[in-house]
Amino acid sequence: MLIVTSHPFSLPPSSPHYTRLQSRHLRSPTSAAASTSSFGPPSLPCRRRGCAADRNRRSTAMAAVISPGDGALAHDIVSSAVTAGVALGLLRLFEELAKRGVFEQKLNRKLVHITIGMVFLLFWPLFSSGRYAPFLAALAPGVNILRMLLLGLGIMKNEAMVKSMSRSGDHRELLKGPLYYATTITFATSVLWRTSPIAIALICNLCAGDGIADIVGRRLGREKLPYNPNKSYAGSVAMAVAGFLASIGYMHYFHTFGFIEESWYTAFGFLVVSVAATLVESHPISTELDDNLTVPLTAFLVGSLIL
Repeated sequence: MLIVTSHPFSLPPSSPHYTRLQSRHLRSPTSAAASTSSFGPPSLPCRRRGCAADRNRRSTAMAAVISPGDGALAHDIVSSAVTAGVALGLLRLFEELAKRGVFEQKLNRKLVHITIGMVFLLFWPLFSSGRYAPFLAALAPGVNILRMLLLGLGIMKNEAMVKSMSRSGDHRELLKGPLYYATTITFATSVLWRTSPIAIALICNLCAGDGIADIVGRRLGREKLPYNPNKSYAGSVAMAVAGFLASIGYMHYFHTFGFIEESWYTAFGFLVVSVAATLVESHPISTELDDNLTVPLTAFLVGSLIL
């Protein structure tokens, strides 16, 4: 039963607006709730950011595309093969560029550092919502962990890969930075997965942030930091900006698939994580250990507190 009571702001019957309102069809509570926006009361129309029903319909449509029902496992196996193929193709491309000397060795290494992880993130929505999806997605970086161990220990030989991923061309370097890099991406994929903003912060600050910092710092880093003469203001600023913007970009990307929500709070959290990771990367301890270890560790710890 619908009970109408007088309201201090209700329109008088003589008002023309009252007649127009009376002529509208009343909606049932069910339909009203279905059109409720997360940013306003049920009677308000959907806003640009906000209709819950529209968001639910979009998430359902996306799920129908990426979650193939009974064939989810087969779908994820194929997705894993595609993802691994793209990652391997990129590595082979940079190996060939290193052989031909197209880029300076340090620049080539940083391009690998930036590209592999950031491109890998693009393929996460390809997988279904099945329980095995994150583990199958993690196969590609997981195999890379094994490859780094075999190359770093000298069991397997690949001079082009060693040259494209090490600073000096020494295969033992692969047991540090590149191994930490592959382990970070494997952990973010298999444990955190695509519904976690921490996974985004982890990979974006490691790949985009740390990679851009080195490139910019070598070219524009004339003014050095007072507490670390090996780091510059330009490189540190570039790292914080690149890590933050990449995180924001992937937040929006995953939001379009219904995996995470966009919010100002999350954006602020990404900023805090990027600044914290930059401060740790610029500290001498990151040189002594390895920034491929300290940056993701910092991003994970700070992100766990604020995201």
